[in-house]
Amino acid sequence: MTEANIHPLAIVDPNAQVDFSAQIGPFCIIGPDVVIGPEVVLKSHVVVSGRTKINLGTVVFPFAVIGEVPQDLKFDGEDSRLEIGKRNRIREHVTINSGTERGGNVTRIGNDCMFMAGCHIAHDASIGNRVVVVNGAGVAGHCVLEDDVILGGLSGVHQFVRIGRGAVIGAVTMVTHDVIPFGLVHGPRGGLHGLNLVGLKRNGVDRVDITALQAAYQMLAQGDGTFYERAALLGSETDSKYVKKIIDFVMGDSDRSFLSPH
Repeated sequence: MTEANIHPLAIVDPNAQVDFSAQIGPFCIIGPDVVIGPEVVLKSHVVVSGRTKINLGTVVFPFAVIGEVPQDLKFDGEDSRLEIGKRNRIREHVTINSGTERGGNVTRIGNDCMFMAGCHIAHDASIGNRVVVVNGAGVAGHCVLEDDVILGGLSGVHQFVRIGRGAVIGAVTMVTHDVIPFGLVHGPRGGLHGLNLVGLKRNGVDRVDITALQAAYQMLAQGDGTFYERAALLGSETDSKYVKKIIDFVMGDSDRSFLSPH
Protein backbone atom coordinates (compact mmCIF):
# COMPACT_ATOMS: atom_id res chain seq x y z
CA MET A 1 0.00 0.00 0.00
CA THR A 2 1.32 3.43 -0.90
CA GLU A 3 0.37 6.57 0.97
CA ALA A 4 0.76 8.72 -2.15
CA ASN A 5 -2.97 8.80 -2.93
CA ILE A 6 -4.28 8.56 0.63
CA HIS A 7 -5.23 11.87 2.21
CA PRO A 8 -3.49 12.45 5.56
CA LEU A 9 -6.87 12.92 7.24
CA ALA A 10 -8.10 9.47 6.13
CA ILE A 11 -7.93 6.53 8.56
CA VAL A 12 -6.81 3.39 6.74
CA ASP A 13 -6.09 0.24 8.71
CA PRO A 14 -2.56 -0.97 7.98
CA ASN A 15 -3.94 -4.42 7.07
CA ALA A 16 -6.24 -3.03 4.36
CA GLN A 17 -5.19 -3.66 0.77
CA VAL A 18 -5.28 -0.43 -1.25
CA ASP A 19 -4.04 -0.39 -4.83
CA PHE A 20 -1.38 2.22 -5.55
CA SER A 21 -3.64 3.86 -8.17
CA ALA A 22 -6.64 4.24 -5.84
CA GLN A 23 -7.51 7.60 -4.27
CA ILE A 24 -8.70 7.83 -0.67
CA GLY A 25 -10.05 11.26 0.28
CA PRO A 26 -10.15 13.05 3.62
CA PHE A 27 -12.06 11.62 6.60
CA CYS A 28 -12.56 8.22 4.96
CA ILE A 29 -12.35 5.19 7.27
CA ILE A 30 -11.12 1.89 5.81
CA GLY A 31 -11.25 -1.32 7.84
CA PRO A 32 -8.61 -4.07 8.09
CA ASP A 33 -10.30 -6.62 5.78
CA VAL A 34 -11.08 -4.20 2.96
CA VAL A 35 -9.62 -4.56 -0.55
CA ILE A 36 -9.60 -1.39 -2.69
CA GLY A 37 -8.83 -2.11 -6.34
CA PRO A 38 -7.15 -0.09 -9.11
CA GLU A 39 -8.41 3.41 -9.87
CA VAL A 40 -11.08 3.26 -7.17
CA VAL A 41 -11.93 6.71 -5.80
CA LEU A 42 -13.38 7.36 -2.35
CA LYS A 43 -14.21 11.07 -2.42
CA SER A 44 -14.38 11.88 1.32
CA HIS A 45 -16.18 10.80 4.52
CA VAL A 46 -16.69 7.28 3.14
CA VAL A 47 -16.79 4.31 5.54
CA VAL A 48 -15.77 0.93 4.12
CA SER A 49 -15.77 -1.93 6.60
CA GLY A 50 -16.04 -5.71 6.87
CA ARG A 51 -14.73 -8.09 4.21
CA THR A 52 -15.44 -5.72 1.35
CA LYS A 53 -13.80 -5.74 -2.06
CA ILE A 54 -14.27 -2.78 -4.44
CA ASN A 55 -13.05 -3.34 -7.97
CA LEU A 56 -11.58 -1.27 -10.82
CA GLY A 57 -12.72 2.29 -11.33
CA THR A 58 -15.61 2.41 -8.88
CA VAL A 59 -16.24 5.86 -7.39
CA VAL A 60 -17.84 6.30 -3.97
CA PHE A 61 -19.18 9.71 -2.97
CA PRO A 62 -19.25 11.34 0.48
CA PHE A 63 -21.04 9.81 3.45
CA ALA A 64 -21.66 6.41 1.86
CA VAL A 65 -21.35 3.45 4.25
CA ILE A 66 -20.20 0.30 2.47
CA GLY A 67 -19.86 -3.21 3.89
CA GLU A 68 -21.32 -2.71 7.35
CA VAL A 69 -23.06 -5.61 9.09
CA PRO A 70 -26.57 -6.56 7.91
CA GLN A 71 -29.70 -4.98 9.33
CA ASP A 72 -30.92 -8.44 10.30
CA LEU A 73 -31.66 -9.42 13.90
CA LYS A 74 -30.61 -13.00 13.13
CA PHE A 75 -27.09 -11.90 12.21
CA ASP A 76 -24.67 -13.09 14.89
CA GLY A 77 -21.32 -11.88 13.66
CA GLU A 78 -20.67 -14.66 11.16
CA ASP A 79 -17.97 -14.15 8.54
CA SER A 80 -19.72 -12.41 5.64
CA ARG A 81 -18.60 -10.23 2.77
CA LEU A 82 -19.51 -7.67 0.10
CA GLU A 83 -18.21 -7.79 -3.47
CA ILE A 84 -18.54 -4.68 -5.65
CA GLY A 85 -17.66 -4.86 -9.35
CA LYS A 86 -16.09 -2.42 -11.77
CA ARG A 87 -16.89 1.19 -12.70
CA ASN A 88 -19.84 1.63 -10.35
CA ARG A 89 -21.01 5.03 -9.15
CA ILE A 90 -22.11 5.02 -5.51
CA ARG A 91 -23.51 8.40 -4.59
CA GLU A 92 -23.97 10.26 -1.32
CA HIS A 93 -25.46 8.50 1.74
CA VAL A 94 -25.80 5.12 0.01
CA THR A 95 -25.67 2.09 2.31
CA ILE A 96 -24.72 -1.40 1.10
CA ASN A 97 -24.56 -4.24 3.66
CA SER A 98 -22.62 -7.49 3.71
CA GLY A 99 -24.30 -10.91 3.59
CA THR A 100 -25.78 -13.35 6.10
CA GLU A 101 -25.43 -17.08 6.59
CA ARG A 102 -28.87 -17.76 5.09
CA GLY A 103 -27.88 -15.97 1.88
CA GLY A 104 -24.46 -17.53 1.44
CA ASN A 105 -22.69 -14.80 3.42
CA VAL A 106 -22.23 -12.51 0.43
CA THR A 107 -23.82 -9.45 -1.16
CA ARG A 108 -22.83 -8.94 -4.80
CA ILE A 109 -22.84 -5.83 -6.98
CA GLY A 110 -22.07 -6.11 -10.71
CA ASN A 111 -20.38 -3.65 -13.06
CA ASP A 112 -21.31 -0.19 -14.38
CA CYS A 113 -24.17 0.40 -11.93
CA MET A 114 -25.42 3.71 -10.58
CA PHE A 115 -26.64 3.93 -6.99
CA MET A 116 -28.10 7.39 -6.51
CA ALA A 117 -28.16 9.35 -3.27
CA GLY A 118 -29.76 7.78 -0.23
CA CYS A 119 -30.58 4.35 -1.64
CA HIS A 120 -30.05 1.10 0.29
CA ILE A 121 -28.92 -2.36 -0.81
CA ALA A 122 -29.52 -4.94 1.91
CA HIS A 123 -27.76 -8.17 2.84
CA ASP A 124 -27.43 -11.02 0.36
CA ALA A 125 -28.79 -8.98 -2.55
CA SER A 126 -27.47 -9.82 -6.00
CA ILE A 127 -27.31 -6.82 -8.33
CA GLY A 128 -26.44 -7.33 -12.00
CA ASN A 129 -24.67 -5.06 -14.47
CA ARG A 130 -25.78 -1.58 -15.57
CA VAL A 131 -28.45 -1.41 -12.88
CA VAL A 132 -29.72 2.03 -11.82
CA VAL A 133 -31.17 2.47 -8.33
CA VAL A 134 -32.62 5.97 -8.07
CA ASN A 135 -32.62 8.27 -5.05
CA GLY A 136 -34.15 6.91 -1.86
CA ALA A 137 -35.03 3.47 -3.23
CA GLY A 138 -34.55 0.37 -1.08
CA VAL A 139 -33.66 -3.20 -2.03
CA ALA A 140 -34.40 -5.66 0.78
CA GLY A 141 -32.46 -8.77 1.72
CA HIS A 142 -31.97 -11.70 -0.67
CA CYS A 143 -33.33 -9.80 -3.69
CA VAL A 144 -32.07 -10.33 -7.23
CA LEU A 145 -31.93 -7.48 -9.74
CA GLU A 146 -30.77 -8.75 -13.11
CA ASP A 147 -28.86 -6.72 -15.72
CA ASP A 148 -30.20 -3.34 -16.94
CA VAL A 149 -32.91 -2.96 -14.28
CA ILE A 150 -34.01 0.57 -13.35
CA LEU A 151 -35.51 1.00 -9.88
CA GLY A 152 -37.33 4.32 -9.58
CA GLY A 153 -36.92 6.84 -6.79
CA LEU A 154 -38.46 6.15 -3.37
CA SER A 155 -39.52 2.66 -4.46
CA GLY A 156 -39.00 -0.52 -2.47
CA VAL A 157 -38.38 -4.16 -3.26
CA HIS A 158 -39.64 -6.81 -0.82
CA GLN A 159 -37.15 -9.41 0.42
CA PHE A 160 -36.57 -12.45 -1.83
CA VAL A 161 -38.11 -10.72 -4.87
CA ARG A 162 -36.47 -11.20 -8.28
CA ILE A 163 -36.60 -8.49 -10.93
CA GLY A 164 -35.78 -9.73 -14.43
CA ARG A 165 -33.39 -8.22 -16.94
CA GLY A 166 -34.35 -4.87 -18.44
CA ALA A 167 -37.38 -4.29 -16.20
CA VAL A 168 -38.31 -0.77 -15.07
CA ILE A 169 -39.91 -0.01 -11.72
CA GLY A 170 -41.63 3.37 -11.57
CA ALA A 171 -41.08 5.85 -8.77
CA VAL A 172 -42.80 5.36 -5.39
CA THR A 173 -43.67 1.73 -6.17
CA MET A 174 -43.68 -1.16 -3.71
CA VAL A 175 -42.69 -4.42 -5.43
CA THR A 176 -43.84 -7.50 -3.52
CA HIS A 177 -43.67 -10.18 -6.24
CA ASP A 178 -41.26 -11.25 -8.98
CA VAL A 179 -41.14 -9.11 -12.12
CA ILE A 180 -40.61 -10.71 -15.53
CA PRO A 181 -37.70 -9.53 -17.73
CA PHE A 182 -38.45 -6.32 -19.67
CA GLY A 183 -41.54 -5.68 -17.51
CA LEU A 184 -42.89 -2.23 -16.68
CA VAL A 185 -44.19 -1.86 -13.11
CA HIS A 186 -45.70 1.12 -11.32
CA GLY A 187 -48.22 2.00 -8.63
CA PRO A 188 -48.28 2.15 -4.81
CA ARG A 189 -48.46 -1.65 -4.85
CA GLY A 190 -46.74 -2.34 -8.12
CA GLY A 191 -48.70 -3.97 -10.93
CA LEU A 192 -47.27 -5.23 -14.21
CA HIS A 193 -48.57 -2.80 -16.84
CA GLY A 194 -46.67 -3.78 -19.95
CA LEU A 195 -43.15 -4.03 -21.31
CA ASN A 196 -40.22 -1.65 -21.10
CA LEU A 197 -40.46 -0.77 -24.79
CA VAL A 198 -38.38 2.39 -24.48
CA GLY A 199 -35.51 0.45 -22.94
CA LEU A 200 -35.74 -2.30 -25.55
CA LYS A 201 -35.56 0.22 -28.38
CA ARG A 202 -32.69 2.14 -26.77
CA ASN A 203 -30.73 -1.11 -26.53
CA GLY A 204 -31.17 -1.84 -30.22
CA VAL A 205 -33.50 -4.82 -29.88
CA ASP A 206 -34.81 -5.79 -33.31
CA ARG A 207 -38.43 -4.96 -34.12
CA VAL A 208 -39.11 -8.66 -34.77
CA ASP A 209 -38.08 -9.48 -31.20
CA ILE A 210 -40.11 -6.59 -29.79
CA THR A 211 -43.17 -7.84 -31.67
CA ALA A 212 -42.53 -11.35 -30.31
CA LEU A 213 -42.28 -9.96 -26.79
CA GLN A 214 -45.56 -8.07 -27.17
CA ALA A 215 -47.30 -11.21 -28.43
CA ALA A 216 -45.83 -13.23 -25.56
CA TYR A 217 -47.01 -10.65 -23.04
CA GLN A 218 -50.56 -10.84 -24.39
CA MET A 219 -50.51 -14.63 -24.17
CA LEU A 220 -49.25 -14.51 -20.58
CA ALA A 221 -51.98 -11.98 -19.77
CA GLN A 222 -54.95 -13.55 -21.51
CA GLY A 223 -54.20 -17.17 -22.46
CA ASP A 224 -55.83 -20.28 -21.05
CA GLY A 225 -54.65 -22.04 -17.90
CA THR A 226 -52.51 -20.77 -15.02
CA PHE A 227 -49.68 -18.29 -15.40
CA TYR A 228 -47.11 -21.11 -15.28
CA GLU A 229 -49.05 -23.22 -17.78
CA ARG A 230 -49.23 -20.31 -20.20
CA ALA A 231 -45.51 -19.68 -19.78
CA ALA A 232 -44.66 -23.35 -20.38
CA LEU A 233 -46.78 -23.43 -23.52
CA LEU A 234 -45.22 -20.21 -24.75
CA GLY A 235 -41.74 -21.66 -24.22
CA SER A 236 -42.48 -24.54 -26.57
CA GLU A 237 -43.69 -22.20 -29.33
CA THR A 238 -41.15 -19.39 -29.52
CA ASP A 239 -37.78 -18.92 -31.21
CA SER A 240 -37.11 -15.45 -29.77
CA LYS A 241 -34.20 -15.36 -27.34
CA TYR A 242 -35.88 -12.47 -25.54
CA VAL A 243 -39.10 -14.39 -25.01
CA LYS A 244 -37.06 -17.40 -23.89
CA LYS A 245 -35.42 -15.14 -21.31
CA ILE A 246 -38.86 -14.44 -19.82
CA ILE A 247 -39.81 -18.13 -19.88
CA ASP A 248 -36.56 -19.20 -18.20
CA PHE A 249 -37.12 -16.54 -15.55
CA VAL A 250 -40.70 -17.64 -14.86
CA MET A 251 -39.65 -21.28 -14.63
CA GLY A 252 -36.69 -20.52 -12.35
CA ASP A 253 -36.58 -21.00 -8.59
CA SER A 254 -38.33 -18.30 -6.60
CA ASP A 255 -39.55 -17.66 -3.07
CA ARG A 256 -42.24 -15.26 -4.32
CA SER A 257 -45.19 -15.39 -6.71
CA PHE A 258 -45.29 -13.24 -9.85
CA LEU A 259 -46.80 -9.91 -10.70
CA SER A 260 -49.33 -10.94 -13.34
CA PRO A 261 -49.82 -8.94 -16.54
CA HIS A 262 -52.71 -6.48 -16.58
